[in-house]
Formats: sequence, C-alpha cells, structure tokens
Amino acid sequence: MAFKTDIQIAREASKKPIQEIGQKLGISSDDLLPYGHDKAKVSQSFINSVQDRADGKLILVTAINPTPAGEGKTTTTVGLGDGLNRIGKNAAVCIREASLGPTFGMKGGAAGGGSAQIVPMEEMNLHFTGDFHAITSAHNLLSAMIDNHIYWGNELEIDLRRVVWRRVVDMNDRALRQITASLGGVSNGFPREAGFDITVASEVMAILCLARNLSDLQKRLGDMIVAYTRERKPIYARDIKADGAMTVLLKDAMQPNLVQTLENNPAFVHGGPFANIAHGCNSVIATTTALKLADYVVTEAGFGADLGAEKFLNIKCRKAGLAPSCVVVVATVRAMKMNGGVAKADLGAENVEAVQAGCPNLGRHIENLKSFGVPVVVAINHFVTDTDAEVQAVKDYVASQGSEAILSRHWELGSEGSADLATKVVEVIEKGEANFAPIYPDEMSLADKINTIATKIYRADAAVMDQKILNQLKDWEAQGYGNLPVCMAKTQYSFTTDPERRGAPTGFNIPVREVRLSAGAGFVVAICGEIMTMPGLPRVPSAENIRLNDNGDVEGLF
Repeated sequence: MAFKTDIQIAREASKKPIQEIGQKLGISSDDLLPYGHDKAKVSQSFINSVQDRADGKLILVTAINPTPAGEGKTTTTVGLGDGLNRIGKNAAVCIREASLGPTFGMKGGAAGGGSAQIVPMEEMNLHFTGDFHAITSAHNLLSAMIDNHIYWGNELEIDLRRVVWRRVVDMNDRALRQITASLGGVSNGFPREAGFDITVASEVMAILCLARNLSDLQKRLGDMIVAYTRERKPIYARDIKADGAMTVLLKDAMQPNLVQTLENNPAFVHGGPFANIAHGCNSVIATTTALKLADYVVTEAGFGADLGAEKFLNIKCRKAGLAPSCVVVVATVRAMKMNGGVAKADLGAENVEAVQAGCPNLGRHIENLKSFGVPVVVAINHFVTDTDAEVQAVKDYVASQGSEAILSRHWELGSEGSADLATKVVEVIEKGEANFAPIYPDEMSLADKINTIATKIYRADAAVMDQKILNQLKDWEAQGYGNLPVCMAKTQYSFTTDPERRGAPTGFNIPVREVRLSAGAGFVVAICGEIMTMPGLPRVPSAENIRLNDNGDVEGLF
C-alpha cells in the first residue's frame, strides 16, 4: 500500500477561510489580521478583551527521547486536538513555528504528518508570517547598535573583550559559530571576536515567547545584558537605547498566528525557541489566549520530556501561572525497539523482547512527569509495522507504571484514529487529580537548581561545575538573579550528555561547560556537554531534496 507524502496530503487539504476558523473560537473577522486566505494574526485588542474569561484545561504533549526511528510528537498533538473536537469538545492546538535551520537541515518541518497536520504546511515551514525574520532583525539591530556605540566613543566604557551579545541567523551555519568582526581598518570599527547563534536560540525569541504584552516585551528587551565594563558592571540593552526600536520591529510578530488542522480545527502557531538550547515552548500569549477561547488546549514541548516538558513545567508554567491538567507522553514501538538495542534497519521485524528492554526510557519519563503532580497518559503513535504483541508489551509496561497507554492511529485515520486517546485524556482530566508544582522553588540557589534537574530528571549522580562557574552563579545571585529558573542546554537524544547513550542510564555526571544569564527572558542557561547554540548541517541536508516542480509547487518538504 503506497501512502501519500505529508506535502501531498497537505496540498490536497480542503481548507476553510481563516475567518471561519476564527468564528469557531468566537474571534470576529475584524479581530483577525489576515495573511492571505488561510492564516491570520489575532489582534492584541481582542486578546486584551478576553482576559476576564475562565481558562480551559491545558494538556501538554511530550515524548520519550527522540530516536532516528521517529516518535511523532507534533503529529500526536494535532491528532489529539482533532480527536477532542471529534468527540464533541471545543479544543484548540498550540504549537511552535518551524525554524529554517532544521527544515533545510535534518529534522524537516514542524507541522505534523499524515492525516494529522496543520496547514498551510509549506508556508508554516518556510517564511510563514515573518515572525522569525522580525526576531532576527530585532536581535541584529541591537548587535549593530552595540558596535556603533563603541565606534562613536564608547561612552558606556564597554570592554570589547566582554561583549556577550552575539548575532543570529535562522540557518544551520557552523562557519559562523566563532568569527572576528570589524576587520578592515579604522572605518570599520575595533576588531573583536564575535559569533552567531541560530535565531531560535536568541534571547529575543525566548522573550517574545514569555512576554504577556508589548509593554512587558519592551521591559524584558531592555533588561537583556549585552556587555560588561572592565569593572564587570553589566551593560543592558536599554543603556544602548535599543529596546524601543526592537519593540517596534516585533510589534506584529508579538501577535499569535491562527491557522487550521486538516480537519479545519483551530491551531495557534507562534514562537519557536529550540528545546535543547532554549526553553522549547510556543508563546505564552498564544497559549493563554487559546485557554480563554477553548475548553481544551493541546500544546507540545520540544524534544523529549527531559528537555521540553521539564522546561515547560519549570519555566513556562512558572512564569505564566499555567498548570496542566494532563500530560500525554508519545512513544512508538519502533523507538522502544531502538532503545532496546535494535538497529534502525531491523526495526520492521517483530521483537517483543527489544520492546520490553527499551521501555525503561519511557518509564523514567512517566515517573519524572508524575513528580510534578500531573497525571500521565501514554500515546502509542501507531506504525503499520507494529504487531499486536509489541503494542501489548508497551501497554503492559505502562500499566505497571501506574498509567495507561492508548494506541492512536491519527497519522493514518485522523481524528477517527485519535478518538480513543481523546476520550481517555478527558476521562483523566475530569477525575481532577492534577496538583501541579515545579520541582524546585524560586529561592533555591542556582547551582542547586541545576543539580536538582540533573539528579531528579536526568538521574545523574551530580552536575559537575568548576569553581569559575560556581563563582559566576554566586555573582548573579548577589546581583538579584538568584530567583530565576534554569534552562538546561543539553543533547535531546539521551538523559546523559552522550547522544549515543539511550535507554535509562545511571552512573553518570552532567558536565556544565558554561552558564549564560538571560536576564530579559528571566532564566539562567546551563550549557552541558558538547551542545551547540549554532547547529551545523548534516552530510546530506534536507535542502538537497527541496525544489519547485514543473507546476511551481514545493517538493521535498516533510
């Protein structure tokens, strides 16, 4: 049986005008700012007008550690949203926007797949409504203004060796990780070392996704630390007088984007910080707006639960006052087999023993999530090669962990295939057993917060930090930043910092290589192991297979 590609399915979708999608949520045409016929931004004035409404129920979709076998977290998020609507619930989906870096690199798009997608898929995976370009421009405006300030006399006495604000581009480009800027003589400024991160790692991206409104956005932008003087005094973006102009560039980007699923259900797609090097969640303003408009809101957090879900629960929920009513963990039989030691080429053959051997990775995520006080449902994202015995092995294991696993066939059947999952999630929510709380308090020291995540979530023996890092953390505490949460930058493929170490390992440490203060976003980043804030392209990037066909349609996106 030959299946259609994701892009073929998306192109054949019967889309409704975006105004009809808005009507499902009670958003009038006057409150939508359309970008063509099938996507629109929701006006800030409308968002302000619904703040006195009660919130719906928040459902977080997360996953096991990603494997080359594929898990389908976004697909499950979309499928669950459609399934909830199918069983008569008023539900909306909230996901992140796609970065051009992974779209043209290795990961591909970020709109779901099969019969559980968000459309327009092509625009979402490319330029969409221009949000990422606005973030890139705002970030690099600040970069230009810092160097311009230094060029015209350096009134703030910035130490050129201590400019910590890097530039960004929304592309995987390893050649830009470390550069020398301002070469070429007097007219070009003072030469110094610099570098680029990918746009989704920018603090501006994190701020856009955590800010509640434009005034909060501008305050946070102004609070960003961009450099230090020789006396180690911090220089803020507001000292450079860049925060106002940056806010102007981000004015439209701040408004959430409304699109639709293949089944014409509403979906907010807004913001996109990476989950391995940033906090990995869609914007607070999109999530909180959706909660005012729908009875159930399904959102996702990037990569596995050790990264995305941990940051969603410890950072986003803490900052936005959110509390999920249920967490869905996505797993596949194929990924369980891979965690159990089976090579990718051999995943098609039935191997119940390997499934059982790989399940402890899933079990650790279930246990971790329950430690936040939230009930957990496992979604087994169905593949056609799965056998009944393999699926039953996962169900039996999850039952032994005190949760229930539901086989979901949304990729193949859309909402018809996810109705059982939606029914179970509603059943769990209606029991009212959620009692959410972050796993560490604000007043805990920064080093202890890092250690808490390393030991309680990753199950490491300890987080290893040298004295220089410990002193830096203590300095930030003395400056009033000790109450901030921590954002761990770590490989997504393992609980450890070794991407090849699958399963549920023990007997390891988490080396913290560097710490960065994101004072505007409101967290401290701990960079662990060899993680890169500017990824590189793989040997054979997806870009090699992306092209226009004879009809002018995009081919090769997935």
